[in-house]
Amino acid sequence: MEKFTTLTGVAAPLPIMNVDTDMIIPKQYLKTIARTGLGKGLFSEMRYGEDGSENPDFVLNQPAYRQATILIAGDNFGCGSSREHAPWALLDFGLRCIISTSFADIFYNNCFKNGILPIKVSQAELDKLFDDAARGANATLTIDLEAQEIRGPDGGVVKFDIDPFRKHCLLNGLDDIGLTLQKADKIDAFEKAAGQSRPWA
Repeated sequence: MEKFTTLTGVAAPLPIMNVDTDMIIPKQYLKTIARTGLGKGLFSEMRYGEDGSENPDFVLNQPAYRQATILIAGDNFGCGSSREHAPWALLDFGLRCIISTSFADIFYNNCFKNGILPIKVSQAELDKLFDDAARGANATLTIDLEAQEIRGPDGGVVKFDIDPFRKHCLLNGLDDIGLTLQKADKIDAFEKAAGQSRPWA
């Protein structure tokens, strides 16, 4: 998993409440278990018309936000089913950080497991970040995970809380497999000892 330390990039505003995982990545894209290639289906029902053409009004289709790496979203982002394809699609598109007032629990946990930083802020802070994001490519945000700060284009700073263990994992690029591999020596030693004492196992 790629480390998350400091991210500076364009933030796209999506002021919609209760964006569920089916809106993030519709069911027709769930046939794959690959984590790549899903970016094309991200928000597809809002990004594309019935004929497959882009909807020019959708934020991620607008020139200023096509390279966005941060998403500012309405309350209760990621609700609905527990599909892990949702963070896969966000990450494949290039979004590394989602900021909202609240997230659905399963989606929130899945973000950390896939290298995405979900940040919870107050409504007043979110409103300010929406204003910053509305400036498009002319204004970028900096997310500093070590300092737990969001720095705006006008010098404003928003502090955020994060579980220390999750912070450690993101800073070091450790998903569940990476955490397990940190214990590789102990696992090998256990397997060796078990093989000697229980050769039938």
